Amino acid sequence: MNEKRRYERSVLWATSLSYVVVILDTTIVNIALARIAAAMSSDVAGLQWVVNAYTLTFASLLLTGGLLGDRLGARNVYVAGLLIFGAASGICGVAPNMAMLVSARVVQGVGAALLVPCSLTLIRAAYTDERRRAGAIGVWAGCGGVAMAAGPLVGGLLIHWLGWRSIFLVNVPITICGALLALNIPSAARKRVEHMDFSGQAAAIVALACSVAVLIEGVKLGWTSRPIMAGCAAAVAGWIAFIAIERRRLRPMLPLALFREPIFSASVIVSLVSALVFYGLLFLLSVYFQEGRGWQSLRTGLAFLPLTVMVTAGSFSAGKLGTAYGARRVVVAGFLLYAAGFAGLLSLADDVSYWRVALCFPAIGFGAGVITPAATALLLGAIDKTHVGVAAGMLNASRQSGSAFGVAIFGLLASAVQPAAVGVRVAVWIAIALSLLGALCWRMMVAEPGRSRGAVES
Repeated sequence: MNEKRRYERSVLWATSLSYVVVILDTTIVNIALARIAAAMSSDVAGLQWVVNAYTLTFASLLLTGGLLGDRLGARNVYVAGLLIFGAASGICGVAPNMAMLVSARVVQGVGAALLVPCSLTLIRAAYTDERRRAGAIGVWAGCGGVAMAAGPLVGGLLIHWLGWRSIFLVNVPITICGALLALNIPSAARKRVEHMDFSGQAAAIVALACSVAVLIEGVKLGWTSRPIMAGCAAAVAGWIAFIAIERRRLRPMLPLALFREPIFSASVIVSLVSALVFYGLLFLLSVYFQEGRGWQSLRTGLAFLPLTVMVTAGSFSAGKLGTAYGARRVVVAGFLLYAAGFAGLLSLADDVSYWRVALCFPAIGFGAGVITPAATALLLGAIDKTHVGVAAGMLNASRQSGSAFGVAIFGLLASAVQPAAVGVRVAVWIAIALSLLGALCWRMMVAEPGRSRGAVES
């Protein structure tokens, strides 16, 4: 038994460490935006690409990462992803111009997409007891929640002491440690590699990339310009092609039959909505504090401290709250906290004192902290084991897609709607509406305890 527990802990340590650094890179860069803009003479659209080049690639390739883990062995793909991520982080840290920085962020996204779904597969394989597995997933997701919230603070400190490039270079030693820990995990027998769904993957990349590109570049190029109209057409064609390809294939990248199960569909929806409003407003607030109020990176990072603390508290409380009250109630409560906190941020448009803003952060942070682990644990407890990699990939893909769309949408509002106070107010109202919609969808689609429809199967 002791040997079993040691094995479980080694898997959890390795996967949690990697998840921390991957999620950290979705938020830490927000605090460096002003420094990057000054160093590389970038506008808001360029800064959006620095954020979204990573999250878009991450989201687009997560399903393939999960599939490769199922086919080639989760540990092998996990270690490969970790090393790719670390190497790309080093390139980001020495990038001489915006083109190389954005390109390296794309490669970072490739590494993240390989290792994240495989980390959940490794946890499920290590923890055979359902209650212990739920606790492990809670710790794993909690570490991600800590990283998500701590990004602004950690980024502010690193930039203050070592400059903006340090936020990328710090990943290199961490990924090396993660790879060394992962070598202690036994390698599972390789499965036969079947035909990969390259056409479905290509359609997903085109659909996501064109959708976000239109939102980012629309203001600068003009909404009726030829590039934007072509982007809209390509995005629509990409989404239609993806659905058509996945319906026809015998072994698709994403079995669409999974969406017939309400728990799967609901988890995907709430993950996307939660990430969209959280990351979108994090980007908006980062720009607001640094450019609107002229704050330095350290002060901006410290400003997010109440958010950091409550995301951490929510993430590590989600497991106990789910056991006590059920995931259905916990996720609904998380979205209602979102809506309440965002309602308080309506005062941003009036240029109020910081403390009026900070009072809204605890509700937003705790809501963000509980939603992800509660939805993840419920889904992985219901999914058929043959689809764990795909389900984990889809859940994280929806989250990263939401992040990319959030940055694009709220960045658009910040640059296109004038005066700025009106843009802020519109963004906050959108966040409130989406939060209430997320609560409603989850409540309607997820059954009460005792009325479950069983495991998710294709």
